Amino acid sequence: MPGPLPPIRGLPHRVEPPGEEKAKKAVELVKEALPFLRPGKPIGRPDGVDVPVLYLDFAIDRMHFDPRSGTPLPKGFPGHFEGFELSGIEERTEEVLKELRVLDACEFREPEDCWVVPVAWRSFVVLHVRVGRDGGELIPDYPLTEEVRRHGL
Repeated sequence: MPGPLPPIRGLPHRVEPPGEEKAKKAVELVKEALPFLRPGKPIGRPDGVDVPVLYLDFAIDRMHFDPRSGTPLPKGFPGHFEGFELSGIEERTEEVLKELRVLDACEFREPEDCWVVPVAWRSFVVLHVRVGRDGGELIPDYPLTEEVRRHGL
């Protein structure tokens, strides 16, 4: 008879709450990383533009962008545009990144076992940065990272 099943991520295995100190640590980690964020090459979709936001060579999240006004869009609204140009968006995004601020709160996503720290530009939340449960490491958006690498963006 085989022994107990090995654990697999995704099954409920932790019963302790993540804790406020870990949340504070996650927020502080994103504040420390903020100056090192940089834009990737814009990704044109049939109806809008996304700009991958990179930390080192990993995509952290995608920023929805309005190519007409040269400003980011709020998270959750990818925009609907026709006939837009991608030129100048990466440079404009560099300017926008200098204006970002980390909000002093985060949420916990149990299925992913991570914190999500919101990052704002003016009055819009434009990024959600994932941080490990212990608050000590950034979690890249791996599918977006693969997209960026695959297309040389």
